[in-house]
Amino acid sequence: MLETGIVPLMYHPDINVCMNVLKACYDGGIRIFEFTSRGDFAHEVFCELNKYAVKELPSMILGTGSVVDAGTASLYIQSGSNFIVSPVLNEDVAKTCNRRKILWLPGCGSVSEISKAEELGAEIVKIFPGSQVGGPKFIEAVKGPMPWSHMMPTGGVEPNEDNLKSWFQAGAACVGLGSQLLQKSLVESGNFVEITRLCQFTLQLAKMYRKI
Repeated sequence: MLETGIVPLMYHPDINVCMNVLKACYDGGIRIFEFTSRGDFAHEVFCELNKYAVKELPSMILGTGSVVDAGTASLYIQSGSNFIVSPVLNEDVAKTCNRRKILWLPGCGSVSEISKAEELGAEIVKIFPGSQVGGPKFIEAVKGPMPWSHMMPTGGVEPNEDNLKSWFQAGAACVGLGSQLLQKSLVESGNFVEITRLCQFTLQLAKMYRKI
């Protein structure tokens, strides 16, 4: 995350769609991907996707998002998840991940939550929902008294130069990009070539503007 700056995230119930999207991101230079656990039997899709990644995309680091409880975290860790992302700050999830030395990114929306997350062992915190809690100005304000904090805003991040520049120059360590990057129209039409192009473009912008 700290090397590339871009973390695509997506859920889809069709394993073939997921594999095509993951491959498109990989071809675009992405080496880390968040599968969001948002549907029935999502863990079964993740298991197959992770097996595919291990075999066909060996440099891809696959993790799980939208995890709100320790039981779900354990399920995905057992399924080979390399990191766990949550929209909330849950101490039980922290303990579960720390016990297995799995990277844990809790969702935070205040300075107190960020500090608590770091106390619980979070190396990177997810700022969510990014635009609603203050946008880039929130990141910049936090970095003043807490320059050691690594923050990944998700929600309100767009794959264009002005938006990414504002987040990175404010001090974001990395950004999470969902439907703005992996656009529904592109996925449904099977235009995976365009997804690859967008990934290459966002990676270039991250390299250009990130302060880390």
